[in-house]
Amino acid sequence: MRSLSYLTVLLILISELYAQSPHGENFSIECSICHSDNSWNKLIEPIKFDHSQTKFRLLGQHRRLECKSCHQSLEFNLIQTDCASCHQDVHQNSVSKDCLVCHDFNSWIVKDIIKLHQSSRFPLVGKHKSADCSDCHRDYDNRIFRPNGIECFDCHKNDFNNSQNPNHVIAGFDKDCLLCHSMNQQSWNKSNFNHDFFPLVGGHKIGNCFACHTQSNFKGLTKDCYSCHKSDYENVLSPNHVSGNFSKECSECHNINGWVPASFNHNLTQFPLTGRHVNLSCQLCHSGGYSGTSSECYSCHKNDYENGQNNPNHVVANFPTECRVCHSTNGWTPSNFQHDAQYFPIYSGKHRNKWSNCSDCHRVPTSFASFSCIDCHEHRKSRMDDEHSDVNGYVYVSNACLSCHPKGDSDKPINFNRLQTR
Repeated sequence: MRSLSYLTVLLILISELYAQSPHGENFSIECSICHSDNSWNKLIEPIKFDHSQTKFRLLGQHRRLECKSCHQSLEFNLIQTDCASCHQDVHQNSVSKDCLVCHDFNSWIVKDIIKLHQSSRFPLVGKHKSADCSDCHRDYDNRIFRPNGIECFDCHKNDFNNSQNPNHVIAGFDKDCLLCHSMNQQSWNKSNFNHDFFPLVGGHKIGNCFACHTQSNFKGLTKDCYSCHKSDYENVLSPNHVSGNFSKECSECHNINGWVPASFNHNLTQFPLTGRHVNLSCQLCHSGGYSGTSSECYSCHKNDYENGQNNPNHVVANFPTECRVCHSTNGWTPSNFQHDAQYFPIYSGKHRNKWSNCSDCHRVPTSFASFSCIDCHEHRKSRMDDEHSDVNGYVYVSNACLSCHPKGDSDKPINFNRLQTR
């Protein structure tokens, strides 16, 4: 009976001891894991408690800490596992309260801030990668990283407002820097503005916006050549475009690679250039201007007609002033006058290569309608009289010769019906 009573008392005492545990209720870990038999105050070394079995594994720097660094109270279950419960928010709520977003368990130092920034609203690209944090985060020295705007103008307002070449404010430029600049460029000086609406190629690839644009006018420029090249048009003298009344559409004669050589297509005019005309200087024909120039041969070749041709003399012979009647654009000689087909064969038959000059047969300079057959050394009168003794109505005159011998062949049948008499 006494033994039962003693056991009951012992159980009550033990129960009271558990109720007085400084670690709070429902703490079921054996005391011997941390304490020795000699004293509550002195912990065993090493402590056998496995922290990995809790909701918070000890990693990195946490493994070196004393228990009391985190457990200010001996009631271990009361502590939270989030970072902010132990660590003061030095960033003043400007970033996430989860320290592991930027830091790891080994150190507060962020080893790769670029990589970290790539998962933010503003990934760092190009020149931004080499920028100091304080360039964008003004409270960086205070370790405050309040969210910045991610539009170009949010950071580059001063760059935009202070630009002078060109002045972005006066020109009314868009505040989206990426329209003209690239993050990969090392300075503002090089732009990648898409000028495809007026391609800057050839002579237009000048690299100086102000050659076409003024400080206050970067919008609404016309694509008309004359609007930019008015001075070129008015001051050129070879040829003088103003006096020549040239078209003000430069592309009709020039291309974007330069003013010379000009590419005017003369074949689209009323006077296509062929033969010797192709390589002539414009001034030779257009000495008096470019508009209203006559396409008549004589207007350009008057001097050739009057002074350059003496065999035969065109003026004395009263030749037509339309050169193409006898000549082609390939040259004055040989002429293409159809003497054989229209009059008398001198380029074929028996008279081929028997003459040197027109005057061999045409003895009257003022009339090429006049001709002579009997003045040839082969047609002496005595010989012709003897050969024509049996020809009724024969006379020794050139017209009579032509009447019977229209092709100049004496050995072919003679057309006596055409014989003309005096």
